[in-house]
Amino acid sequence: MLNFPNAKLNLGLYVTARRPDGFHTLETVFVPLPWTDALELLPAAPGHSTSLGLSGRPIPGAPDTNLCVRAYALLQADFPQLPPVQLHLHKVVPIGAGLGGGSADAAFALKAANELFGLNLSTEALENYARRLGADCAFFIQNKPVLAREKGDVFEEISLDLSGTACAVVYPGLHISTAEAYARIVPHAPAHPLREALGAPISTWRRTVANDFETALTPTYPVLAAIKQQLYAAGAAYASLSGSGSAVYGLWPGQAEAPALEWPTEYLVWRGQL
Repeated sequence: MLNFPNAKLNLGLYVTARRPDGFHTLETVFVPLPWTDALELLPAAPGHSTSLGLSGRPIPGAPDTNLCVRAYALLQADFPQLPPVQLHLHKVVPIGAGLGGGSADAAFALKAANELFGLNLSTEALENYARRLGADCAFFIQNKPVLAREKGDVFEEISLDLSGTACAVVYPGLHISTAEAYARIVPHAPAHPLREALGAPISTWRRTVANDFETALTPTYPVLAAIKQQLYAAGAAYASLSGSGSAVYGLWPGQAEAPALEWPTEYLVWRGQL
């Protein structure tokens, strides 16, 4: 079974409190981004154990610690009849970019196993498995725009139509660890309720929709502000850091495609429509 785990963007991201369990309470809106990896899941050959092959962008760590392998192991713990599988992940979405690529891979592994082996797990059950793998992993089960709260894994429906919106995502090759990003955050309530702010035209978001990590990280990583300014100079209606970075995106509503800008050769750039 072959599928294509997609990335995500954050529209606004506020860290509103520190939780007793060491995590943080968030408020953000996730939207799917059609920049994809490729993940294949097949029953392993007789006598072989579960394995993961990798291609594309390098992924740090041993293959048996990869989120896709861990996702399948969660299912096997509850469904011992599941056979070993052969996974192959072709990595395209950059790591440490705030695009949720690893979480998407894990969520799509859960969905693929559910379909391939006829487990008949409900959406809620799949989301519960995904929550055990990462804070934003559950989003990719339904893979539609949601307002996310708590650790980023409690969802509320939101009416948000970005069809016909051109988008450019620029990754400057800078890996920012989640731990480093959170260490720079001072939790606070958003100045503008996110649902209300995103209900207004995109042209107003520049004044009302923010990402707390962008404010915290830009003094140390000025390249983030430089990319954002280039996107605005190219006519983007809204530009922002995604997640805890370091990818920065711009939106051009009602345009067929984002402008083709000149970027350093080491940057990765995705251009398309949401």
